[in-house]
Amino acid sequence: MSAVNSDRTIVGFVGLGQMGKPMALNLVHPDTDLHVTSKVQDAYPELQAAGATTADDLAGMADAHIVFLSLPGTAAVLDVLFGESGLASQLRPGSIVVDTSTMEHGATMDIHARLAAASIEFLDAPVSGMQSRAEAGTLTVMCGGSEKTFETVKPWFERMGNNILYMGEAGSGQLTKLVNQLLFDINCAALAEILPMSRRMGLDPEKIASVINSGTGRSYASEFFLPRILARHFSDGYPLKAAYKDLVSAAELGARHCIPMPVLAAATATYQMSLLAGHGTSDKGAMTRFFEDMLAVQFSAAAPHTEK
Repeated sequence: MSAVNSDRTIVGFVGLGQMGKPMALNLVHPDTDLHVTSKVQDAYPELQAAGATTADDLAGMADAHIVFLSLPGTAAVLDVLFGESGLASQLRPGSIVVDTSTMEHGATMDIHARLAAASIEFLDAPVSGMQSRAEAGTLTVMCGGSEKTFETVKPWFERMGNNILYMGEAGSGQLTKLVNQLLFDINCAALAEILPMSRRMGLDPEKIASVINSGTGRSYASEFFLPRILARHFSDGYPLKAAYKDLVSAAELGARHCIPMPVLAAATATYQMSLLAGHGTSDKGAMTRFFEDMLAVQFSAAAPHTEK
């Protein structure tokens, strides 16, 4: 690892996927020595050209004052932190781990406790926004943990997002992200059920889409997915099988705290049926295909008056 000026903060970043790469690029700054590592290293040349130092493994993060994680889920985060040669065994006391991944609330609380025992600060800080917002540095960041630690990290959050929210104690960031995601998930399930019904009843898909996206049925889900469903594009969003973890998290919370969520339970059944029908690698818009197959119709811009 190259020498670091005393007036510069060493920041590590683990995970350079669809969201992690642009987030890391936005952390490149004159006051920061950025060190990045990722299992998939396709982004290394671009990060190196921007001024970051790349590392082949987690040992390259050992001197970091702050380490950001952008990983695909709970198992990956646990492995990076507590697996063989994980960060928890390498970081110095007083360093800070910031997890921007989306994961279960219970696992987040366990991570907080385990890192605290090693005198390592932890913020759960999931983000909201598609890749385009990550690139523009306009993500929403929802943070849980020590408010003092949040204030320390805030200048770096502000390079990645423009809506930075301290939500409360550890786990609050993940809970906030979950609330937002569940409402989005319900919207997607509703579209999947109602759009094929409108087609079965003989209505024009393009006109229905126009009414929805200019009327009271409009949502971010409809604005994003309707044009793609009409064009039969089902690979532009997050894969269905990966998104399902939010519904599992909600079911666990509901069971643990005796909180009934009947609308969410119905939406979860739509996800389950779509996964069982083989649409797991497609995005949430593909749930429409399950109901299309059931009703023998297609909600498509092509030949709107011709059924499948």
